[in-house]
Amino acid sequence: MAPVGTKDGAKLPLALGGVLIVVFIATFFTSPEGKLNWMLEVGPGLAGMVALTITYRRFPMTPMIYVFVFLHICILVYGGFYTYAKVPLGEWAKVTFGWSRNNYDKVGHFAFGFFPVFILREVFLRRTKLERGGWLVFILINVIFGLAALYELLEWAGALVLDPAGGDAFLGTQGYVWDAQSDMLYAGIGATVGLLLLSRVHDRALARLLSTARAG
Repeated sequence: MAPVGTKDGAKLPLALGGVLIVVFIATFFTSPEGKLNWMLEVGPGLAGMVALTITYRRFPMTPMIYVFVFLHICILVYGGFYTYAKVPLGEWAKVTFGWSRNNYDKVGHFAFGFFPVFILREVFLRRTKLERGGWLVFILINVIFGLAALYELLEWAGALVLDPAGGDAFLGTQGYVWDAQSDMLYAGIGATVGLLLLSRVHDRALARLLSTARAG
């Protein structure tokens, strides 16, 4: 494996970033719901992608993180292209399972916890004195809950400055009065499930990254 932070080590994030750029261009100009909604939904993913690019030289992350960011952004783009309330996959599930609403937004909020929690975990383990254990898990899950709440507030603010139709499309409540609260819950569930399933995988990825860095 190429040393982290080098041109060879950047092949995976560059390849994933290249695919995303093509996806961005293809979906931004063809979204049936308009460019503004696309930007509102995909904007957080774009910001994260830019941040990882800027910090790559001084703080390269494990390949696992770049793959997770790629998958998370794909989920955001799919929702942003159609709006979450109209995503075909959600419409299929609505009809198939007899649901009263398109629940693809819950996939997005689950992903909001499942993928970013490992970015936080990696930063905390590498840049703070926090160690593996119950306190780290507790802090990570609560940070995700806090970020999910912050996102709901920003989403609300975004809707207030839009026209009624645009704001409703962005919020995607579909008449569900507890939508914001359930969104935050799904983010917390996503973080918890991710940590339970993949913490050891992440530990092995961290060990490989740090050993490669020392060798380089």
